[in-house]
Amino acid sequence: MDQEIGQKKHWLGETHKDRRNNVIVILLSVVLVVVVVLFVMQRMDHQVIINEINTEKDSIQFELSEIIASYDSLQTDNDTLNQQLFFAQTKVKDLLVEVEQTKKVSFQRINKYQKEITSLRGIMRNYIVQVDSLNRRNKELMAENREVKEQFRQAENKNQQLGKENTRLQQNLQRAAMLEARELIAEPINSRSKATKYAKRAQKVRISLTLSKNVTTKRGAKNVYVRIMRPDQLLMVKNQGDVFKFEDLEIQYSAVRNVNYEGNELPVNIYWDNTSEPQMMVGEYTVDIFADESNIGTTTFNLK
Repeated sequence: MDQEIGQKKHWLGETHKDRRNNVIVILLSVVLVVVVVLFVMQRMDHQVIINEINTEKDSIQFELSEIIASYDSLQTDNDTLNQQLFFAQTKVKDLLVEVEQTKKVSFQRINKYQKEITSLRGIMRNYIVQVDSLNRRNKELMAENREVKEQFRQAENKNQQLGKENTRLQQNLQRAAMLEARELIAEPINSRSKATKYAKRAQKVRISLTLSKNVTTKRGAKNVYVRIMRPDQLLMVKNQGDVFKFEDLEIQYSAVRNVNYEGNELPVNIYWDNTSEPQMMVGEYTVDIFADESNIGTTTFNLK
C-alpha cells in the first residue's frame, strides 16, 4: 500500500512543487491540444466558407455570361431599342469584368452581386417583352403588307383586264362604226367618159363606190379620200400638201370627195383627172379608199 502511494507520488512528483509543475504542464498540454483542434476546425470551416464563396462567384459569372448571351440573341430593326440593348449589355459586361477581377469576395459582396443580377435579369426580361412585341408587330405588319400588295396586285390585274376589255370594246365599237366601201370599182375612162383599158387613152380614173349603211357611225359631213398607187409604186398626187390624218400620221391622197352621210347607203363617185398629167403607165394600179381615218376599201385596175 505504501509502495503504491510512493509510486504515485513519484509519478506526479516527489515534492509538492514538482507535482504542481506537472499539473500545470498537463493542463497547458490539454489547452494546447484544444487550441490546436479548434484552430484546425476553424481552418476547415474557413476553407468551406471560401469554397462556398468561390462557388457563388462562379455561379454569378455564369449567370452574367448567360445574360450577355441572351442580349446577343435579341434582334430588332428598331435603332433606338438596339441602342438601349447595347447599353444594357455593356453594363452586364462591366459587372462581369468586376467580378472576375475581384480577388477577395465576401458574402456581403456576393449578396450585392446577386441583387444586381436580379435587377439585370428584370431589365433583360423587360427588353425581351419589348423585342418580342416589336417583332410580333413587325411580322403582323409584314403580313398586312403582303396582303395589301396581293390585293393591289389583284386589283392591278383586274384593272389591266378591264383595260384590255375596254380596249376590245372600243375596238369593237370602232369596227362597228367603221364605214365600208361596197361595190368598189376603179376604171380608167377616155375623153368621152367611156371605160378604156389603154394607158394612152386614159384621161381620168373614175372610182365608184357605195358607203354602207351604218347606224353607229358618226353622221354628217365626211371626206372620202382616194390613194392611187402606180405600177412603179409611186403615189399619184396633184399637190404635195394634199394630206389627211391616218393612224397618227399625215399621208398624201390622190383625190377627195366631201359627202353628207346620214347613216344610210350613199353612192359616191370620185375622179382622178389625168388630162394635165403625164400619160398613165402600163400595168396594175392599186386604189385605196379612206374615211374617218380608216381604210374602208381596196381595189385594182390594169392598163395596157
